[in-house]
Amino acid sequence: MTGIVIVGASLAGLRAAEHLREEGFDGSLTLIGDEPHEPYDRPPLSKQVLLGRVLPEDTALPRRREVDAEWRLGVAAAGLDRDRRRVQLADGSEVAYDKLLIATGVRSRPWPNDSEAALDGVCVLRTSDDTRHLERLLARRPNRVLIIGAGFTGSEIASACRERGFAVTVAERGETPLVGALGGVVGDVAARLQREHGVDLRCGVMVTSLEGDPAGRLKRAHLSDGSVLDADIAVVALGAVRNTAWLDGSGLAAGPRGVACDAGCRAFDVHGIVTDDVFAAGDVARTPHPLFGYQFLSLEHWGNAVAQAEIAAHNMISPDSRRLPHLWTPSFWSSQFGVNIKSVGAPSMGEEIVVTQGSLTDHSFAAAYGYQGRVIAAVGFDHGKWMGGYRRLIERAAAFPPELPGTRGVRPVPARFPDPALPSHGPTVTLTGHSPSDKRVVFTPSRA
Repeated sequence: MTGIVIVGASLAGLRAAEHLREEGFDGSLTLIGDEPHEPYDRPPLSKQVLLGRVLPEDTALPRRREVDAEWRLGVAAAGLDRDRRRVQLADGSEVAYDKLLIATGVRSRPWPNDSEAALDGVCVLRTSDDTRHLERLLARRPNRVLIIGAGFTGSEIASACRERGFAVTVAERGETPLVGALGGVVGDVAARLQREHGVDLRCGVMVTSLEGDPAGRLKRAHLSDGSVLDADIAVVALGAVRNTAWLDGSGLAAGPRGVACDAGCRAFDVHGIVTDDVFAAGDVARTPHPLFGYQFLSLEHWGNAVAQAEIAAHNMISPDSRRLPHLWTPSFWSSQFGVNIKSVGAPSMGEEIVVTQGSLTDHSFAAAYGYQGRVIAAVGFDHGKWMGGYRRLIERAAAFPPELPGTRGVRPVPARFPDPALPSHGPTVTLTGHSPSDKRVVFTPSRA
């Protein structure tokens, strides 16, 4: 083998490249990225950067070692010819590979009406350039910022804007913020937090249209309950779209849910046959996990991107007998409205929830989620130091509710997740046993 190509020059792509070199790969290495920037850290964009504590240019990812690679930045992958082993680029050129790693991640789900999305004042927040755009809008000192969607990104943006003194309205079609990710019980706590910090939170409503003035600037939003809201800025936080469109026609099992892979990160083709020269890692990958019934997991988690990239890199250059499975336990964190939120496992799979430490009313607690009689996940509000213990409960399939000090007599309650059959922008863990290329499924854009 002489050449490896990595499509996706962000966290997973960079860490995979570094790990290839660490394990002794000395062939040619090419990284392709659609952004002109070298790899940078995305989580701070909706937190420290938006608060002005860190500049966008200071979010560059630290390099573990020199990767000695050819960087093709600012040009997107446009197609994949697996027969010829060529990645086709948007500028018309091609890059040959012996083995390919797909690490193209996700992009923000856009506002579905193109003309409304083009209004001055309407934006998303995913990239470094998005952050700079939003900062320019906020520099105008808007009268009101509308956040469309109360998942983690929307809630973090709302928190930062309130801390900076802006009037904020959050419109969320679910019953509470974070309901898709953590369920309604925990979502009720998130709702109280937002309202206590001055957010005009409106749940159970959708933004039906955005209206501009004659100059093309956003001036108001129309909501499904018939109300009209004046706003100068609308941040669309409707979740993410996996970057797989460039793989159309490639014969890979790639679609809206990501690239389906085996536990060793090898991509499946549309017939369910595993490939041996195409791998996937990071937000774009879907892999089976024994802790979750071998259903496919799509994880939009920083730690998963690193761990999976290293497994993929190892397996790309290792014989069958030395290949490893990717068995990372999901884990993520968020900081909003003065509270640090951490979670392990797959909360969105939970049927019931029980508070095991602290109090929901005090916004300081730990809670465990149960699925079919076992602990499947946990979440902590300012209780992050305990998540390691809950991780061990999850990994040994401990019985639910867990027997912990102080939990005697505490009864689980329904976790109140929305119907999984309905579209949602909230979860950071998506579990599905369906093929992403199943043409019987019709995916339609939705509004919140």
